[in-house]
Amino acid sequence: MIYGIGTSYEISSLLQFRKQLIAVIIGTAAMIALMVWDYRRLRSYGLVAYGIGLLLLVGVLIFGTEVRGTQGWFRIGNVGIQPVEIAKVLYALFLASYFYKQVHRRMDWITFFGSFVSMMVYVGLIMIQPDFGSAMVILVIWFVGISFAGLRKRTWLLLIGAALASAYLVWAFMLAPYQQERIISFLNPEADPLGAGYNVIQAQTAIGSGGWFGKGIGEGSQSRLRFLPEASTDFMFAVMGEELGFVGIAVILILFGIILIRILYIGYSSKDAFIQTFTVMIAGMFGMHIMVNAGMNMGIMPVTGIPLPFASAAASSLVAGYIAIGIVLNMQISARSADRKTSFN
Repeated sequence: MIYGIGTSYEISSLLQFRKQLIAVIIGTAAMIALMVWDYRRLRSYGLVAYGIGLLLLVGVLIFGTEVRGTQGWFRIGNVGIQPVEIAKVLYALFLASYFYKQVHRRMDWITFFGSFVSMMVYVGLIMIQPDFGSAMVILVIWFVGISFAGLRKRTWLLLIGAALASAYLVWAFMLAPYQQERIISFLNPEADPLGAGYNVIQAQTAIGSGGWFGKGIGEGSQSRLRFLPEASTDFMFAVMGEELGFVGIAVILILFGIILIRILYIGYSSKDAFIQTFTVMIAGMFGMHIMVNAGMNMGIMPVTGIPLPFASAAASSLVAGYIAIGIVLNMQISARSADRKTSFN
């Protein structure tokens, strides 16, 4: 589909297709390398992972390049690297090492506030870029982590109150005008069909025009005729709906469901709390990406720059996804090996 979008330009451009192909190769190599590395070392490197993510997020604000109003990319020649995608996986590793001793117990206040501060630092740096979508993913990773680790009832009440207050502060002081317009257009896209609501209306039109079986790969008029903006990145789900139809989208969502269930099963079948915590948060990260990207294409979620995992033309997100899967597979292999040794002994 990315190839088809590239050939639809007046002067064919396969740059995104080549970048995606290179990202697949790099991601696969990283996944295989991580599969053979002992995951248990990661438990003692949680702070290191957090520090690396912090340096990436600070560095991109100082040395990064601005793309579409967001200073979130390191530019190396024609290649843009978005460090926040790697930071998401690093943050999940940090929280897993931070929480795993708390699993199935009542979390104490020190642990809760420590995790809250760590989350707010990342979210604050990401919002400076600004990248509202990625900030929400970090928030979801943290929320899934503390939910799994176990919160006291009083802490839940405090958290709900803080969430409501934070929502107001974010809306009033942290969201850029164009981000506020995206949320308003989500509630009523027809109010500004040629402005803030244009993307949502075109995405819904593309999905609806695909019917049951779609128009065929490379035959989507909305994307090929440039009616659908950011077709290969933010609105790849709409392209899939137009070219593959309802049946094709259903198959893709089922495949995503299998990936999420498999990740959760690896955690569920393990006796290691570190594995359990990390897999739950990684499933939450992927689930948030899928839900928001698909939802914004269908007009049931606000438009944010969150790519569809393993599908959108977003090389950094693709490589980060492979890294996350590589760590999960490593945990599965190592846990099975440990169980065999225990059974043998």
